Amino acid sequence: MHILYGVADKIATITLNRPEVANAQNGELLDELDAAWARAAADDDVSVIVLRAEGKHFSSGHDLRSGGPLPDKITLDMIYNVESRRYLEYSLRWRNVPKPSIAAVQGRCISGGLLLCWPCDLIVAAEDALFSDPVVLMGIGGVEYHGHTWELGPRKAKEILFTGRPVTAREAEQVGMVNKVVARAELDAQTTALATQIAEMPPFGLRQAKRAVNQTLDIQGFYAAIQSVFDVHQTGHGNALSHAGLPILAHLDEMKQKMQ
Repeated sequence: MHILYGVADKIATITLNRPEVANAQNGELLDELDAAWARAAADDDVSVIVLRAEGKHFSSGHDLRSGGPLPDKITLDMIYNVESRRYLEYSLRWRNVPKPSIAAVQGRCISGGLLLCWPCDLIVAAEDALFSDPVVLMGIGGVEYHGHTWELGPRKAKEILFTGRPVTAREAEQVGMVNKVVARAELDAQTTALATQIAEMPPFGLRQAKRAVNQTLDIQGFYAAIQSVFDVHQTGHGNALSHAGLPILAHLDEMKQKMQ
């Protein structure tokens, strides 16, 4: 079991529970996480969803060592099918759950970790939180759910992609990606307090408010852009396969270990 789930006082708490690997995301974790989101969405006793993580780090991203031995041949079609479901489709589905959601982020939030917190409506970050997407080093223009421009603004998005450097919690707060920065020891308590305040609001009003904001973003082009840039992302995989084939995975694995 890679996900913990509990409900109390109209708040569903979903916890990433692979602290021994910095909550790296294998397929099983993502499938369990999607099931937990669906469970919270369907529960009439849940008004707010909190996503948090055990351990030092929120998530080090995709687990490049998961899935057992490598197949004899990796194709772009195979990569596209897996990523469109577990990365793009899951993240969009969580974003559109008709209940307010809050991500509580501590430590490292790397690449695929952004696909977990960005779909949430609010983000509370510990002072030590660092958000990064260094996949340009891998010849890819950013992670699958390419929310960078919407979350950070175009120039800051380009800066972190071009350099690979992490964005601090305070920087993220300044550009509006993070709602609140708190001491690490207060992360859970502050997130619960915010969730409790929201849970006192009428559920129908919360749903309508969330829909209004998300619909406005979609009218501005959010949904179309996310879909389009996913295909841009896949050209990075195609380039890697055409130039390096299977050895690229070993290179990515080595790089990932350095980032944790």
